[in-house]
Amino acid sequence: MKQDFYQKLRGILSEEKIRRDEPMKTHTTFRVGGPADYFVMPETAEEVQRVTELCRMEEVPCYVIGNGSNLLVSDDGYRGVILQIYRSMSGISVQGNIIRAQAGALLSAIAAKACENSLTGFEFAAGIPGTIGGASVMNAGAYGGEMKDVLKSVTVLDSAGQIRRIDRENLEMGYRTSIISREGYITLEAEIELSAGNPEEIRARMDDLRTRRVTKQPLEYPSAGSTFKRPEGYFAGKLIQDAGLAGFQVGGAKVSEKHCGFVINTGNATAADIHSLMRQVSAKVEEKFGVALEPEVKRLGVF
Repeated sequence: MKQDFYQKLRGILSEEKIRRDEPMKTHTTFRVGGPADYFVMPETAEEVQRVTELCRMEEVPCYVIGNGSNLLVSDDGYRGVILQIYRSMSGISVQGNIIRAQAGALLSAIAAKACENSLTGFEFAAGIPGTIGGASVMNAGAYGGEMKDVLKSVTVLDSAGQIRRIDRENLEMGYRTSIISREGYITLEAEIELSAGNPEEIRARMDDLRTRRVTKQPLEYPSAGSTFKRPEGYFAGKLIQDAGLAGFQVGGAKVSEKHCGFVINTGNATAADIHSLMRQVSAKVEEKFGVALEPEVKRLGVF
């Protein structure tokens, strides 16, 4: 069966775009995760469409990732196909004040392109370690900006396998959610609408935000960024700090003392360590303050 499915994948993708038993720790910013049965790297929307259709027909689970910046994959890995939309689909083009970016384009690359073209409004995203695909799914944001402020439209592969464009007013974007995530659509491309600006001011704003990130966030360790969503009326990091959990550790996983909203891999953490720490932190915060912390990080596989 396994060989048969591989041959069917080979009918869609060339051999170098398919890997078997691929360790997911090399594809997540947490640097943990066991092997995926199949790891595929399509280059076109049609290849994404055909691979997902094959998985549907063969009843093989399929999960789409970008650069793995918001993902915790279990130590047992993933039984199915990981479809990575990243470097192979990362084109960026500019026309007037509109930037078109394929889903695999990094937010930092889009921000740099905006600056090059004297376009302002995307500075907030320059330091978010993810792709526009993932950012559009979860309405990523930082420093007072969110994707909903700049997205003009998103081209998706819908749950029926059809490619369609969703305009801004129909994206239903909220805090870390959108119609794309609720309906299980796959982002293929995004249109970003910005305003004309002064390149020196844009660069200065990006440099300022970069400095703030470096000084306040534990970027020297593998992590998935903010581990928990912001509970209404609170800040997750402050609640965790006030619960006395700065430096709290399970195996190689640790609550960063630099920013308690980050769970970091000190070097030898397992996914089980990270998951256990997250559960314990959440339980202790709820016990102390009556506030439930909801993970922002997506979990994949069996925990």
